[in-house]
Amino acid sequence: MNILTKLKLHIRLALVVSCLLITVSSFAQTLKVAAAANLQSVIKVLGADFTKRTGVIVEPIVGSSGNLTTQISNGAPFDVFLSADMDFPQKLYTSGFASKKPVVYAKGSLIICSNKDIEFDNWERMLLTPAIKKVAIANPTIAPYGKAATETLKLKGILSEIQSKIVIGESISQVNTYITTGSVDVGFTTQALVKDIEGKQKIYWRAIDPKTYSPIEQGIVVLKHGEANPNAEKFYQFILSADAKRTFKEYGYIVE
Repeated sequence: MNILTKLKLHIRLALVVSCLLITVSSFAQTLKVAAAANLQSVIKVLGADFTKRTGVIVEPIVGSSGNLTTQISNGAPFDVFLSADMDFPQKLYTSGFASKKPVVYAKGSLIICSNKDIEFDNWERMLLTPAIKKVAIANPTIAPYGKAATETLKLKGILSEIQSKIVIGESISQVNTYITTGSVDVGFTTQALVKDIEGKQKIYWRAIDPKTYSPIEQGIVVLKHGEANPNAEKFYQFILSADAKRTFKEYGYIVE
């Protein structure tokens, strides 16, 4: 092998090594975060904050907690999961898809709201009137806020009476779209919506008494796929930090 041939081999080897280093570096600096639909806006704010602090790019994948759990169980390559409840991440942990038990990062608040100027002082009776034709609720089997809304309506004794008016959204994001576009008269959703559209659109809302539904404790887990990414644990700790809790509080969440 002559000198020129050896030189060419060295150059090729150097290029291959460089490409590998770039690939590894890109992987290490990107984080795929599965986030419940109620976090659609706040996860962007938190992700940007985390990127500013660490240089790590957060790629949020937003959907209903149930659908995200199914995707993760089917092998979706997500690193961290922020659910709208504790049940779904607990199931992932029990099934071996999460590296440790879920912990609560925030508690959600349920509201009833509309883009119409509606008086919600006696919302239970108002839902029974002919003026209200469509009521949006997230699918209670896969969306914890939909489950909470159903619990409230059952407790108030009006679920069966308004059943024909209920429009099911596959996630809180879809319910929010129904509300803000006026496709429904009223909807049950997360208080985070109020902050989401602040300064963009006027909505009318009222907080639902938290005693009428099970606490919406939202859990976080580092997933098995995330164990190979050191930034997953960093993001996990960031979400539990005082700075992140302040952001959650701004969006109407309850933090401790």
